Amino acid sequence: MTTNAPMVLAVDDEPGILRLIKLELSSQGFRVITVGTGEEALRVIEEQRPDVLLLDIMMPEMTGMEVMRKLREMSNMPVLLITGKDSDADKVTGLEMGADDYIVKPFSPEELAARVRAVLRRSIGTQETERLLQAGDVEIDLTRRLVVKNGEPVVLTRTEWMLLQHLAANVGRVMLNSELLSKVWGPEYSDDVQYLRVWISRLRRKLEQDPSEPTIIKTMQGIGYILHAEPVAAGSQS
Repeated sequence: MTTNAPMVLAVDDEPGILRLIKLELSSQGFRVITVGTGEEALRVIEEQRPDVLLLDIMMPEMTGMEVMRKLREMSNMPVLLITGKDSDADKVTGLEMGADDYIVKPFSPEELAARVRAVLRRSIGTQETERLLQAGDVEIDLTRRLVVKNGEPVVLTRTEWMLLQHLAANVGRVMLNSELLSKVWGPEYSDDVQYLRVWISRLRRKLEQDPSEPTIIKTMQGIGYILHAEPVAAGSQS
């Protein structure tokens, strides 16, 4: 294993789950650190700066949601929630709080490895384009990876940026649901339209004047989404 292999921090109060995670991900070439509490997790995050966090929701003392809330105050590190809860409401709640993905126990080792790779793929990003777009009072700079609204920077998570980047790189063109899901999250997500709706909703809350009546990211019902924006000519920035 190379020292620059991605580092995964797994947090769970079940030692058997941690052994399974470490065995599988280590065999896949990842560096793996395992801890049993939220407090330990925050300490390791500060000291080791892992590339992705696998986080159990139901833990004593400090829950996974509490860990994620504290993490999001200081980092956009990708988070994959691990839990026994499988309802859509629980899934959406986790995503709304800032998780990048969600996997339900019991899971197969192969599925876990695939999900970790997918989260890391979109945290690394996609190809850069040299474009500056204006959508009302929102400016999207694809080269510098910046979004400004009313003159103020908009803070996006890695996943939010990836989604916006794909829409902006295809401005004025309808992006199919399956196309966006595959490009941002990987082909294994191509049918998870509810998942996409959650992330589009998050983007709209940050970009739109009225998220309930979007003018920047428009829905093509049953088909996909389209970004309405205009290119800004080079040299025209203030």
